[in-house]
Amino acid sequence: MVNAKRPFNSEKIIIQRISEDDLEAYFVGYDIDENLTKRYRLKELVDLLQKVIPEFAFGYHEGKEIGLNKIWDVVCEAANSIYSISDFEETRKIYMAGGFIPDDSVDKKYLRRGEFGELILHLLLREFHNTIPLLSKIYFKDSDGSTVHGFDAVHVQPELRNLWLGESKLYMDGKKGVKQLICDIIEHFKADYLHREFALISKKIKHFDTLPNKDYWVDLIQKTNTLSEQLESITIPLLCTYTSNIFSKYDNEKDPAFIEDFEKEIYALKQYFDSNNSHPWKTKLNIILLLFPVKCKNELVRKLHERLFKMKEMQY
Repeated sequence: MVNAKRPFNSEKIIIQRISEDDLEAYFVGYDIDENLTKRYRLKELVDLLQKVIPEFAFGYHEGKEIGLNKIWDVVCEAANSIYSISDFEETRKIYMAGGFIPDDSVDKKYLRRGEFGELILHLLLREFHNTIPLLSKIYFKDSDGSTVHGFDAVHVQPELRNLWLGESKLYMDGKKGVKQLICDIIEHFKADYLHREFALISKKIKHFDTLPNKDYWVDLIQKTNTLSEQLESITIPLLCTYTSNIFSKYDNEKDPAFIEDFEKEIYALKQYFDSNNSHPWKTKLNIILLLFPVKCKNELVRKLHERLFKMKEMQY
């Protein structure tokens, strides 16, 4: 979906190559450095994601506008709020020490979920689907310094009156990430889980005076509505951001060979998703698979931690 009112101007950095009803694919291209050498635009992507952090951390309920005289305070506070989460702080220490967390590290499963994956999902929904962030898991973290459980993104789309409940994965291996997204929808999209999450969301948003058509959203997720009615108004974006070797193989996103390989990789992952999605409600779920291959997932995470930690230490 093309959105002319992108709040973060992502069209200058992120290219949407595929846009279908149930599949979208994005990438970041290349530029030249001062020596006229081609380089992947990692810095520009990190710059873009940095702009999103205050809204991601605090959500729409903190208000749409941030005064210029308060922007540095808000940026610093947002970074602090993220690093107050114990899991996220431990992740930072691992990456900043030159390490990384393997996709299949069972003992570090709680670290692999990755708030940066949620940050990217937040950005794509805002930029390409005109959504409004309804809740921030960072803002509503538990008192023990852990994020609350639930969906990775809870947004609303006012024009279509849809509730967007998203999941995200940030993996080295795209197929493993897609496999875990399937596990997420099987775990989360069942009656008991949805009723519990809807009760928590409803309780929180009743106090959000800045939310357009608040009564509609509260009514939509009340337990008195049938599950069938609720599912008709729910869109499920599933994002997998992952390492792809095509960005090491090519240095020009306009090269027909790059485009061919990119699309071949994307459609193969979509076929894998469709073939392995065994959810009993799959014909009732409005799922959009979002795929965002990057040159190196570990380097992206490391650079984001470097930037975010600097933000945390900023003084106004």
